[in-house]
Amino acid sequence: MQNGSEKSVGLAETRFASIELPSGGLKLEEGGVLPELTVAYETYGALSPGRDNVIFICHALSGDAHVAGYHAPGRGGQSAGEIKGRGDVGWWEEMVGPGKGIDTRYYHVVCANILGGCKGTTGPSSTDPRTGQAYGSAFPPITVADIVNVHRLLLRYLGIDKLAAVIGGSFGGMQALEWAIRYPSEIERCICIASAASLGTQALAFDVVGRHAITADPDWRGGDYYETGRSPGKGLALARKIGHITYLSPGMMTRKFGRQRRDVQPETASAAPAFKSTFEVENYLEYQGEKFLRRFDANSYLHITRAMDEYDLAETFGNLEKAFEPIRAKMLVVALSEDWLFPATQSIAIANALLRAGKQVSYCRLYAPHGHDAFLVDVEHLSEVIRAFLPWVSDARQHNGRAVLEASHGRDGIAAAVGRARCRCAPGAGPEVAGPDIPPGRRTEYDVILGMVRPGSRVLDLGCGDGTLLSLMARTKRISRIGVDIDIEHVIEVIDRGHDVFQADIDGGVAMIPDGAYDYAVLSETLQVVRRPRFVLQEMLRVSREGIVTFPNFGKWSHRLSLFKAGRMPKGGSLPFEWYDTPNIHLFTLKDFDDLCRRDGIRVLERVCLPMSVTDRFLVRCGLCNLGADRVLVRISRV
Repeated sequence: MQNGSEKSVGLAETRFASIELPSGGLKLEEGGVLPELTVAYETYGALSPGRDNVIFICHALSGDAHVAGYHAPGRGGQSAGEIKGRGDVGWWEEMVGPGKGIDTRYYHVVCANILGGCKGTTGPSSTDPRTGQAYGSAFPPITVADIVNVHRLLLRYLGIDKLAAVIGGSFGGMQALEWAIRYPSEIERCICIASAASLGTQALAFDVVGRHAITADPDWRGGDYYETGRSPGKGLALARKIGHITYLSPGMMTRKFGRQRRDVQPETASAAPAFKSTFEVENYLEYQGEKFLRRFDANSYLHITRAMDEYDLAETFGNLEKAFEPIRAKMLVVALSEDWLFPATQSIAIANALLRAGKQVSYCRLYAPHGHDAFLVDVEHLSEVIRAFLPWVSDARQHNGRAVLEASHGRDGIAAAVGRARCRCAPGAGPEVAGPDIPPGRRTEYDVILGMVRPGSRVLDLGCGDGTLLSLMARTKRISRIGVDIDIEHVIEVIDRGHDVFQADIDGGVAMIPDGAYDYAVLSETLQVVRRPRFVLQEMLRVSREGIVTFPNFGKWSHRLSLFKAGRMPKGGSLPFEWYDTPNIHLFTLKDFDDLCRRDGIRVLERVCLPMSVTDRFLVRCGLCNLGADRVLVRISRV
C-alpha cells in the first residue's frame, strides 16, 4: 500500500499468518517442537505479475515486522516512535519507501517478526495450545536457522518462491547470510550490513551480562512470570542499558553527553536513589531502559540473544570458505567505520572469505560516526549503495538514460598493432572506444588495454574509478572482473554498473585476494597517485599472472621544455593539474619505470607509447620513446 506522503509507504498494517504445519509440528534445529506457528508480517509495494520483485528484510535483535510507514494513531510503542497525527513509525522508515534506498515503486517488500519474538510471531509469551498458558520456560531453544526457516514458511504461505534480495543489518545480517547459504537457489542477491559470521568475545560478554541481569531478577521466576502480573522489568531494563552502550560509538557518546549534568531540584535530589548520579548519560540510559520495557519481553530477549551468540559459521562448517560454498547469490557486505559491536574487521572477514570461495561479492566501509546504530539513522550513502546494488533500480536508471556504457568497437586491429612489439607507438587514429562519458585522452589507452586482455579471462582493476573500463571489458571481452577503489562515490558507481568492487586503499595491499587469483591486474593512471608504488606493483603480480600499468610520462619533451623555458611545473596533456592541486605524488619517466622493473625483478613484456601530437608520434617512431610519449602502457610479469 502506498497511501500517505509521497516518500512514505503510508499507513501500514501488521498481519498475522497461521502457518499450516506437518502433523508432528515444527521441528527445531536443537530438537524442540512447536505444535502451532503464527508469524506477524508487513508488506509494502506491489507484487509483480511474475512474483520476482520480492525483497525480504531481516530485522535485528529488538526489531519487528514494522519496517516502514506508520500505524494508526494510538497503537504506539512498537517501533521508532510516534509523530503528530500518526502512530508508530517503522524502524527503517528512512530506507524503505517510494524513491528511497529500497524503492517500493519497484519492489514488493516483506518484513516479519522473528521466531521467539514478542510482536506477534510465536515466542515465549505466546499461548501453548497444549496447556492453554504462555510457553514461558517451556519455549524451546531456537537458532538462526530456525528463524530463517520460519520466514521461508511465511513466504510459501504468501505464494512466494524466490527473492530478488534478502537484506539484514546486525543480527539481521546473520539471518541474511543463513538465507544465502541454506537456500541458495531461491535468492538472487544478499546484503549483509554491520554484521558478522559469529560474535566477537566483547559482544558475547555484553550479551552474557545482559542475560544474567534478567535471570537474576527475582520476578523472572525461571521464565514463568506471565501469570504473576509481574515481569523482570529491572533486569530487562538493565540488559537494554548494557546493550545500548554498544550501539553508539565512543565519539558519538562523547558528543551527545560528555560529562554534562542535568539540573536537579534540591527536593528531587533528596528523594533520588542512593548513588544515582546527575550525569546526562545516566538519564539517557534510564530512558532507553524504560522505553524498552513497554515494547519487549524478557524471555524473548533471552532466547534471541542466545541464538545470536551461538551462531558461528566457521565452527559449523570448518571455515568460512566452506560455509559459503553453496552460495549462488550476488553478495554485498557493508561495514560501518565507528561500529565497535560488529567491527569492520568482521565484515571484511566475510567479504574476503566470499571472494576466496569464488563468489560474486562487493564490499564497502561507510563512514558512520553514530556507531552500530548508524545503519538505522545515518543512511545517506547506505541508501545509495543499496539502491545501486538492487537489480530493478539499476535497470530503471538505464531506462532513464543512465545506462551502463555498452560500447562496441574494433579491437582486433589494435591488438595486432601492439601484440608483438616491445615498444610501439599506439595508433593515433582508427577504432576507438565509443562513449560520451570516456575522456578523449583515455579512449586509445582503453583500446590498447582491451587488446591485451584475452576474452573470458579474470581481471582485477586496481583504482578502478567509476568502473568505465570494467564495463568495457565486460561488454567486449566477457571477462570475470572485480574492481578496487577507495572512493565511496566510485564504489557506488561501479556497483550501479553491475560489477563487483572492494572499497580499499591499495596502498595497504590487497590481502583479501588470494595469490594468482586473476589473469590480469590493471593499474590505469593510478601508480603515480599511490604512496607505495613498489609495494603495489608487487601485490599486482602476487595476485595476477600479468599486470597492465599505465602512467603519465614526465620525461616528455613538452614537459621538459616547459620547465626549461618557464621554470614552472608543466600543465597539460597527461598532467592537467596545477602543482598545488594535483593527485600525483610521484612524477616519474618511462626510464624511471624501466629502472624500477629491473631493480625489482619485474619483466616488461610489452610497452606501448601513447603520444598526443604529430611531434610526439614522430619522436616515438624514431625510438625516442621517453621524449615523445605523453603516457605509457606497460604489460609486466614476474621474471
